[in-house]
Amino acid sequence: MGEMKERMLRGELYIADDDDLAADFKRAQEILERYNGSAFGEQALRDRLLRELIAHCGEDVHVRPPFHLEYGTRVSIGARTFFNYGCLMLDVAPVTIGAACQVASRVQFVTATHPIDPEPRRLGWESAKPIVVGDNVWLSAGVILCPGVTIGDDTVVGAGAVVTRDLPAGVVAMGVPARVVREIGPGDAVAVRA
Repeated sequence: MGEMKERMLRGELYIADDDDLAADFKRAQEILERYNGSAFGEQALRDRLLRELIAHCGEDVHVRPPFHLEYGTRVSIGARTFFNYGCLMLDVAPVTIGAACQVASRVQFVTATHPIDPEPRRLGWESAKPIVVGDNVWLSAGVILCPGVTIGDDTVVGAGAVVTRDLPAGVVAMGVPARVVREIGPGDAVAVRA
């Protein structure tokens, strides 16, 4: 394994000019090309490709193409989680998504970051911080999750929000940057008939 890939896996600054990283990226892009080019009726093929692409995929996970990520090997998705069209994962660091989540169209999981100091940035140094999403979270359309954030179970993040800090469990958050606007409570209960 190349030195830069080892640095990336440890969460250190690294330069993405590494043969191992290039091979990992190529592998993921080739699988994604087949996944994103699959027909509507080829759900079994999509399920197989998704399990080949990402590190952990729970039962009954559905990801509508197009789906984009860098490597896949650092992504974990819990059972019964649904992704609508156009999800993007820059998965340089781990992206862990819980069970029964709803991920709307064009949600971005961005683990990659760069030095503020202009000189190392000019030389190509970068790093990443993991993203963790709890169970039963709803990420509305266009949400952006920034490097290093954690979202607690049952939380709802409003459309277009940019999550720059951790969000606790059981709240509604929205805005740029995302802020908690209220807790989820009894007034949010809906009668459901099966």
